[in-house]
Amino acid sequence: MSVRRRAREIALQVLYQLDISRGDAQEVLDLYWENFKPSPKPREFCQRLIEGVRQSQSQIDQLIEENSENWTLKRMAMVDRNILRLATFELLYCADIPFKATLNEAIELAKKFGTEDSGAFINGILDKIHSLLASQTSHRQVISK
Repeated sequence: MSVRRRAREIALQVLYQLDISRGDAQEVLDLYWENFKPSPKPREFCQRLIEGVRQSQSQIDQLIEENSENWTLKRMAMVDRNILRLATFELLYCADIPFKATLNEAIELAKKFGTEDSGAFINGILDKIHSLLASQTSHRQVISK
C-alpha cells in the first residue's frame, strides 16, 4: 500500500471519529498514533489532510452540498461524507495531486469502508465538483489575460 493511500485511510478514520465525537483533531490523531502505531511515513500527509479538512470544512461542506442533487450532508452516510471531504480538500488545495489520482483514491476508500453504492455516489459528486472548479479556473485565467 502506498504511503499516501495509508495516510488517506488514517485521515478518513480520524475524520469519522471527529464526526461522531466532535473532539479535538490533534487529540484524536494522537490517540490513533498511540493505539495503532502505523509507520511514520504517512503521518505528514495525514496531518495535512486532517488539518486542511478541519480548517476549510464549512467551504468544503458547502461545495459538496451544492454538487449533490437531493442530498444534504446530514443524509449522507458518515463514511461517504468524510471521503468526499478528503477528496474535495485535495481538489481545492493540493494542486500537486492530479484529479484522477484523487478520484481513484476516493473510490478505493469507498470500496474498502463504504457501502456497495458508495463508489458511484462519490464518483458522481466529485466529477461535478471537479468540473465546477475547472470551469472557474479557466474563467479566472481568461479574465487575467
